[in-house]
Formats: sequence, structure tokens, C-alpha cells
Amino acid sequence: MTIKSGDRLPDATFMTMGADGPMPVTTQDLCQGKTVALFAVPGAYTPTCSAKHLPGFVEKASELKAKGVDTIACTSVNDVFVMNAWGQDQNAGEGVLMLADGNGDFAKAVGLTMDGSKFGMGTRSQRYAMIIKDGVVSGLFVEEPGDFKVSSADYVLEQL
Repeated sequence: MTIKSGDRLPDATFMTMGADGPMPVTTQDLCQGKTVALFAVPGAYTPTCSAKHLPGFVEKASELKAKGVDTIACTSVNDVFVMNAWGQDQNAGEGVLMLADGNGDFAKAVGLTMDGSKFGMGTRSQRYAMIIKDGVVSGLFVEEPGDFKVSSADYVLEQL
């Protein structure tokens, strides 16, 4: 079943790159007592994700934070090393937390997977954004296949 506004995020663990290497980040660590703008992409280094999606959130990070967002996070079904390299290449810095969902456990738990087998990608996350307040989804914006509108940083800003 697909998560919806008003639902609590399921327990899941992402991986991110810390000062000493890969480290886990649970949904509770990510969201407890915070407002989070979480966006998901089908894959690091893919065309729309690299040209528009992540760069938009990097560019708009200060505006999102000015509207009350404590953490901006990007997730993808990629490993932590790929997510870290992509974040570095895109100058995500401290503005966007890069979260690897390497096995797709989070994407499956929220019911937002897609079949990328046709492109040799296997099961991936759909493209979406969500606003989370203290672990509860207050807004969910899922793209239609091939679209990039409602998951953009600009659209999320309008919803805050």
C-alpha cells in the first residue's frame, strides 16, 4: 500500500557517508522533532535527476530552510558510495543529506517503487517528494512516469 498524507513513516534504515565512512540513519533519526523535505529519484547520475532534481534542491536549500525545513534529504536505490560521490559532484554539501536506500527497503515500505528493468536498473524508487513533520507525512507529491513537476524544489516550496 502506498503511503499517503497523514501516515507515519515506516521504520527503515538508510546509509549515508559520515566522517568515518558509511553510517546508518533511521527514519526516526531523520525525522524526530523535525520538518523534513525528502525527495526520491530513480537513480544517481541519471539525466533528469542530475540536471534538474538534485540541483533544484541544492539551489533552493536556504529558501526551504527559511520556510521551516530542518533537513533536506535525497534518497535513491543506490549504494552509499554512489550517493556520496553524486552529492559531491552536485555540490550538495551540508544543504542536502544524501541517503542511500541500497536494497530499496524504504521505497518498498512506502509503496513507491518502479520497475526500471527495461533500462537495466531493476527495482527503483519512483520520483517523488514529501514533506514530513515529526515522522508524519504532511504532503506527498508523486510524479507521473516521465514527468518532473510536483517533486521539484519549487513545487515543494509552494506547498510549505
